[in-house]
Amino acid sequence: MSSRMAGAALLRHLGPRLFAAEPVYSGLGAGARGVMPAAARIFPARMGSTSAAADADAKETATEKTPEPAAATDLQSKNGIVSYWGIQPPKLVKEDGTEWKWLSFRPWDTYTSDTSIDVTKHHEPKGLPDKLAYWTVKSLCVPRDLFFQRRHASHALLLETVAGVPGMVGGMLLHLRSLRRFEHSGGWIRALLEEAENERMHLMTFLEVMQPRWWERALVLAAQGVFFNAYFVGYLLSPKFAHRFVGYLEEEAVNSYTEYLKDLEAGKVENAPAPAIAIDYWRLPVDATLKDVVTVIRADEAHHRDLNHFASDIQYQGMKLKETPAPIGYH
Repeated sequence: MSSRMAGAALLRHLGPRLFAAEPVYSGLGAGARGVMPAAARIFPARMGSTSAAADADAKETATEKTPEPAAATDLQSKNGIVSYWGIQPPKLVKEDGTEWKWLSFRPWDTYTSDTSIDVTKHHEPKGLPDKLAYWTVKSLCVPRDLFFQRRHASHALLLETVAGVPGMVGGMLLHLRSLRRFEHSGGWIRALLEEAENERMHLMTFLEVMQPRWWERALVLAAQGVFFNAYFVGYLLSPKFAHRFVGYLEEEAVNSYTEYLKDLEAGKVENAPAPAIAIDYWRLPVDATLKDVVTVIRADEAHHRDLNHFASDIQYQGMKLKETPAPIGYH
C-alpha cells in the first residue's frame, strides 16, 4: 500500500512536467500537436521544438543573402589572424618612399656586388680527390653544352636550380653537427646558407627574363632529385671533396656567364632592361640592363668559387671548418 501511495505522489509531482500539453514539431501538422515526449522534457537541449531551430535557420538564411564583399571578408580574416597571434608585418618602403613589394627578400638583404673580383682564377687540381672532382664537373659540361648551346637564359635557369642545393645541404649538415656535438660552426652555417639564398635569388631574377617550358621544369625536377641526394651522401662521406666539387662547379658557372656577356656585347642576345627584382636586390641603377645583371651574377659565382675552394683547403690542411672563421658578409 505504501508503494502505491509513493507511486501516486511521484506521478502527481512529475506528471505535469512529463506530459504537459505543448506544441511540438511544427512540420508535423495540427494532428501532431499534443503531448510533448518525455525525453524532450528530460533532454531539452537535444529534443527541443524545431520551431526555434527554424527561426535560427531563417536568420542564417537571411544573413547568407547579404554576404559581405569577398575582399573585405578576406581582409578581416587576415587581420583577425594577425591580431590573434600578435604579429604585425612591418610596412617597408624603399629609399624613395615607394612601397617594398618583394616578399622573397627584404631591404636589409640587398647589397652591392663586388665586381672587382678576379673571374679568371682557377684552382689547379692536386691529388686524386681534386682531379676526380675536376673531371666529374668537366664530364657534366659535355651534355650541358650539347643541350643548351647558346641558349644562355635556359641554361641559367637550370644552373641556378642546381647551384642552390650545395649551400643548403652543407649548411643543414653543419647545423645538425653543431647541435649533435654541442660545438660552434665558425660561422660556416650562415655562410653556406647565404650562398644558397643568393643562388636562389639568381633563379628568381632569371624567371623575370624568361619562363621555363614544361620540359625544362621536368628536367629541373629530375636534376634536382638526383643531385640533392648525391651531394647529400657525398658531403657525409667527405666534406672537403664536396666543397672542392662545388668550387669547380662555380668555375664553370663563371665561364658560362662570361660567354653570356660576350653574346650580349656582340648583339647576339638582346640587352634588355634589367628586371626590377634585380635592380632592388643588387642596388643597381634604375637604367641597368641585362648585361649589368649578368655581370653581378658572375661576380657572385666567383665569390662562391673562392669560398668553396677555401673550405676544401682548410680541411685538406687537417683543420676543421669550426677552427677557421668563415668569410661572412659577401656572396
